[in-house]
Amino acid sequence: MSTNTIVVLVAFVVYMGMMILIGALNSKQSNNEDYFLGGRGLGSWTAALSAQASDMSGWLLMGLPGAIYAAGTGSAWIAIGLLIGTVLNWFLVARRLRKYTIVANNSLTIPSFFENRFHDKKGVLKIVSSIIIIVFFAVYTASAFVSGAKLFANVFGTGADDNTAYVVGLAVAAVVILIYTLLGGFKAVCYTDFIQGLLMLVAILAVPIIAYISISGDLQGALSAKGVADPAGFLSLFKNDTGSNLTVKEIILGPAGLGWALGYFGMPHILIRFMAIKSDKEVKKSRVIAIVWVILSLGAACFLGVVARGFLNEDLIANGKKELVFIKSILQIFDGNIFLVFIGGIFLCGILAAIMSTADSQLLVTASAVSEDMFKGVIKKDASEKTSLLVGRIAVVVVAIIAFFIALKPNPSVMELVEYAWGGFGAAFGPIILLSLFWKRFNLPGAVAGMIVGFASTVIWDYIPLFNMVDAEGNAIRTLKQLTGVYCLVVGFALALVVAVIVTLITKKPSAEIEEEFDKVNTVEI
Repeated sequence: MSTNTIVVLVAFVVYMGMMILIGALNSKQSNNEDYFLGGRGLGSWTAALSAQASDMSGWLLMGLPGAIYAAGTGSAWIAIGLLIGTVLNWFLVARRLRKYTIVANNSLTIPSFFENRFHDKKGVLKIVSSIIIIVFFAVYTASAFVSGAKLFANVFGTGADDNTAYVVGLAVAAVVILIYTLLGGFKAVCYTDFIQGLLMLVAILAVPIIAYISISGDLQGALSAKGVADPAGFLSLFKNDTGSNLTVKEIILGPAGLGWALGYFGMPHILIRFMAIKSDKEVKKSRVIAIVWVILSLGAACFLGVVARGFLNEDLIANGKKELVFIKSILQIFDGNIFLVFIGGIFLCGILAAIMSTADSQLLVTASAVSEDMFKGVIKKDASEKTSLLVGRIAVVVVAIIAFFIALKPNPSVMELVEYAWGGFGAAFGPIILLSLFWKRFNLPGAVAGMIVGFASTVIWDYIPLFNMVDAEGNAIRTLKQLTGVYCLVVGFALALVVAVIVTLITKKPSAEIEEEFDKVNTVEI
């Protein structure tokens, strides 16, 4: 092992040790509300940075810059969509969801909110939503594990194609995340997310700026020197990777389009942060902090992808390693004395921060769905707090193991895993959350129908083979996604919304008690 590698390893050990220490210091929870919701005591800064750090994951530092690096600025529509979604989520959902979950029998989880909102005595919504959480978070957590494995393999091994280094990196990332999630619960996750959110922001801002200075600010010249045939087209927001003009359909409905904005309304690991904020006043502060963080981080990630195409000394597209843009840029920039290498190691921890801040949140939400909603809510309603917490911790381990094996598949893509999980959650939960918060007439049958349709449509759209065709370039067309080029989230969200509204209108309206609770949310100050 070289001196540089040892120095970077020291930086990683120091960072991971800090995260585990925070988990240990927050390891005492007296009940499920403490473990899963932190006693509803999050301040503005912690809530904002925890929500956004858990949102972005390794996708921010690997998937997005890699997409821009390969296809140009035309892929930045995802980032614009996410910014729009962030703003709408904080202004429309955050404050009202926090209040409604308190009014609705102090709901601690998203499934329990659905149950309490509709007075679902049979627990149908709770069971359906818990299953959806387990399925999509297994995929989402796998994307974080893949990011961690690629990071460790390329920094400490011989590359992501070195299977031994990849598997070892995967195991290390999974173990560290598991340790402090199991130890600390929600508070530990949020406090570590706060630190990780700051580190992610510093790293993603600093690296592209340094790279830009290194090419003397001549971006078009650097792109041309590295073989980009049309630098102006590469820098255009309205060109695709072939240099053709993007269509309105691609910009709005495509997998790299504005449709990503719809996903925010259905992300349990983000929504749970809204529920945990301690006051209305803190919500207003949090949304300003969160929106500024998102503007800076998404803008810098896109800038990194563009600059790296003219800065890096190797072609990551030809090598099939476009998602290593951030890692390779850091290794190329901070290649000098030991001090520089250590700083580079700290910046590489930014990727680890992004990975850990999302995976821990997802595992914790999954644990709450299993222990609080399925076990204590349906299977054994008289279970003690201690037993319920134990079941939750076991669920964390089981889901992490499933995610580990998903991440073992050959050459997994962070971008593709996140795209599917984001689409699944957005379609299944997004319309139901919005209608639950803002439509008094919305009822239980409509919620169940909409949720099932949203979930099923994303699975069918992306994975069920319905065709046996080839396109003009000889690519196989098997699914609706391949046939239409439309993102499953857009289709699933629209179908779920329409079905939920129609079923609600043709079935019995909610009880007077449910309507009174809805009205109470409009007037109560909590």
